[in-house]
Amino acid sequence: MRIVLVTDAWQPQVNGVVTTLVELVGHLRQRGHVVEVLHPGLFRTRPCPGYAGIDLAVRPRRALARMLDALAFDALHIATEGPLGWAARGHALRRGLAFTTAFHTRFPEILQAALKIPLVWGYALFRRFHKPSSGVMVPTQGVLQMLEQRGFRKLRRWTHGVDAELFAYRETVQAYAPVGTLARPVALYVGRVSYEKNIEAFLKLDLPGSKIVCGVGPLEAGLKQRFPGVHWLGVLPRDALARVYAAADVFVFPSPSETFGLVMAEAMACGTPVAAYPVDGPLEVLGADQGRTAGGVLHTDLREAFFGALATPRHEARARALQFSWDEATRLFLAHLVPAHAEARHITDTTDAVPDRG
Repeated sequence: MRIVLVTDAWQPQVNGVVTTLVELVGHLRQRGHVVEVLHPGLFRTRPCPGYAGIDLAVRPRRALARMLDALAFDALHIATEGPLGWAARGHALRRGLAFTTAFHTRFPEILQAALKIPLVWGYALFRRFHKPSSGVMVPTQGVLQMLEQRGFRKLRRWTHGVDAELFAYRETVQAYAPVGTLARPVALYVGRVSYEKNIEAFLKLDLPGSKIVCGVGPLEAGLKQRFPGVHWLGVLPRDALARVYAAADVFVFPSPSETFGLVMAEAMACGTPVAAYPVDGPLEVLGADQGRTAGGVLHTDLREAFFGALATPRHEARARALQFSWDEATRLFLAHLVPAHAEARHITDTTDAVPDRG
């Protein structure tokens, strides 16, 4: 099958969406499918306002239309709701092409936190974006139900996977030489240092031992000044990141609005249990409503979750992570795709909510 994937999130960006899409494309190609990725690196870009490290395509409509018209493909998947996503959506509607989309990130919550845009406005815009999609892929049952309640339709359940070879199991906690000898226990956070991640809840926790943060983002400079005792490692190569996971006693995940949280599965694959709130992403990854799970502990008190996770056997965390297979994630993705050039559908929505005269 020839597949076109349009995404505003791609390398060199570093985040869970990019990791998911890169892994997905790799597994699709391993199965013999031809995948063309149309991403910001193919266009003129500018930094996303208020969100350093994310570059967005500038007025990509005409250039993207030429690219799509020049490609022969069987299926079109629009992965994100940024400028490229809107441009691809508009082109597909003009050409009568069927396509699928995905809901990877709760951007309405990010827009509310960063720019004070009312949540109802953000979800109205996203509902409009996904309305003509033949299938909206959603990573958890909780997010699917939330979107249903907000009026989204044609939702399709789609899980993610974890690279269990790269994030290899370690029976005991390992040392990580670049940070020297740390006081135990070591609490680790990996992810964007940004508004929606609620990282300050982790940094403020009164915990014994040491704290490590891997990641960058718009709040980084201010938090470094306020929490100088934390070990800030920035963005690491994936192999180095695996060693940091294995060096931690507990992975602390403070986000209250995660759609999945791939970093939790990566930590558990290394044997590191997770402490998190009982919200959508952790509920899916750890697999319980509240309390002790195979992968760690969920609790409304993050400090209580941390101490509970310390007692979780590392082999149980690994076993839970292995339930997230990229083979299964790829199979589901392929099953949700639709023929792009099927008999023309009656389309009532033919305008872009975000104008682009490029």
